[in-house]
Amino acid sequence: MDDPAVVRPWLRNYPPQVPGKIDESQLSSLAALIEDAVTIYGTRAAFESFGKAITFAELGRAANAFAAALQARGLKKGDRVALMLPNILAYPAALCGALIGGFTVVNVNPLYTERELTHQLNDSGARAIVIIENFAHVLEASLQHVKLDAIFLATPSDLMGLKGHIVNFVSRKIKKAVKPFSLPGAVSFASAVAGLAKPSAVSVGPDDIAFLQYTGGTTGVAKGATLTHRNVHANVLQCEAWLGWSFARPGDPPNYQHVMVTALPLYHILALTCCCLFMMRVGAKGLLIANPRDIEGFVKTLKSSRFTMMSGVNTLYNALLNNPEFKNVDFSNLRFAVSGGMATQAAVAQRWKEMTGIPIVEGYGLSETSPVACVNRPDIAEFTGSIGFPVPSTDISIRGLDGLPVGVGEPGEICIKGPQVMRGYWHRDDETAKAMTEDGFFRSGDIGLLNADGSVKIVDRMKDMVLVSGFNVYPNEVEDVLASCPKVLESAVIGLPDEVSGEVVAAYVVLKPAQSATPDEIRAFCKESLTGYKVPRHVFFRTELPKTNVGKVLRRALRDEEMQKSP
Repeated sequence: MDDPAVVRPWLRNYPPQVPGKIDESQLSSLAALIEDAVTIYGTRAAFESFGKAITFAELGRAANAFAAALQARGLKKGDRVALMLPNILAYPAALCGALIGGFTVVNVNPLYTERELTHQLNDSGARAIVIIENFAHVLEASLQHVKLDAIFLATPSDLMGLKGHIVNFVSRKIKKAVKPFSLPGAVSFASAVAGLAKPSAVSVGPDDIAFLQYTGGTTGVAKGATLTHRNVHANVLQCEAWLGWSFARPGDPPNYQHVMVTALPLYHILALTCCCLFMMRVGAKGLLIANPRDIEGFVKTLKSSRFTMMSGVNTLYNALLNNPEFKNVDFSNLRFAVSGGMATQAAVAQRWKEMTGIPIVEGYGLSETSPVACVNRPDIAEFTGSIGFPVPSTDISIRGLDGLPVGVGEPGEICIKGPQVMRGYWHRDDETAKAMTEDGFFRSGDIGLLNADGSVKIVDRMKDMVLVSGFNVYPNEVEDVLASCPKVLESAVIGLPDEVSGEVVAAYVVLKPAQSATPDEIRAFCKESLTGYKVPRHVFFRTELPKTNVGKVLRRALRDEEMQKSP
């Protein structure tokens, strides 16, 4: 951070309450962060699921019991523990227990197939897994190729006491009919955390590995970003320095508790750091949404909750806005809404502000950066269309194909340096070398530009850029225009091969209910805002788009589909 060659215009536009750097001497382990939260906020509600909340003290007891259960099965400090769970109470309990015990957490998408699960368990060398029983049959199939020393079966009702019986009975949204499975030796997570056992003392330091956060699944074989306790703790402190001062309002009572709507899955790095660990540090309650795709149920939960913060991705905000009951939600306590994971479209941000009175604060980061690298100021009055400023102790360098910095306002690859940048890819020195510059910046693979005020604007993913007769077309720009069309619910844009121009723009469009349109109508709408070569040559109508479980549209899946059509 003291490199004299690095220009930091963003520091001139920081809020006056925000320092240019965090105090890195204060970085410790996430185990210490958790233990501090349990001690300071013991009687407060820590997380709520299906109407049942557990306190920080209860969370701490369950975490200790789980750490002890792992030790009892022979696991040692540094061993990998996989968590294959949605947003239910078992997740934060298992997470905290693993971190307190000095184990490395391997987050796994519960919707993974046998192939994907097998790869991640074998690549990480996981010795134990906590898995929701709904997907235990997938693990059973994987065990033909994987060896585990401990399997814990979780349910949505774990840690819910008497209310758990009600949840098991009525929660059909997540507690679906469980497919038959056979996992000899598996034990229930509920029984593992039921007692008051305490783990043997383990010294967990900032340079120990906290997470193997797998990434790259949208562009190739997933690889594990090695995140240390220092990396993630630094990002928590960076978020606190950048945002924490803005949370309070005049007239708030002493010890006012914030409530973060946590619809993004906690196994996703944004929710993990910002909705879980950061919220624990400030004593907030996490309102866990187990199935955000059930928009009707999600809105019903919001209507019965007093929430002050929310996180999401563009597709989630768009889906909420298109639910007729969403306008009946009480937004009077909402004071912060953040978006990340994919580009937020201006049309969605405008509708959100009109309905809630609060602008969307867009941020940017990656699994490799723990994840937050840039965020808009929390005191913005309107959506900015940029990803904001680098957070404290973070340098951003926009670089051309030659690896050299480009000028202000010129597009190039966004490169990031700071204490939140990963140690490297797990057992992939070759991939780590490709991802890092000689002077220690992480190469994001995203195209962006640095504005004169130091804010950063995303242009697109380098691999998603469409090249039409030598002209660059960025799918985000075309999708942003399509989002403003009154008939369009959502869209995805890719490039298709063309003998004349090399590539042409193709748009995959989902129309709003009861709407109809022709490809010519969509093209005519785009022509009002886009120059000719950016207008989609092909328009395909779909009932849905391929997405990750977080709701991020998979352009790669559309490209693969078109490749399969080719002779």
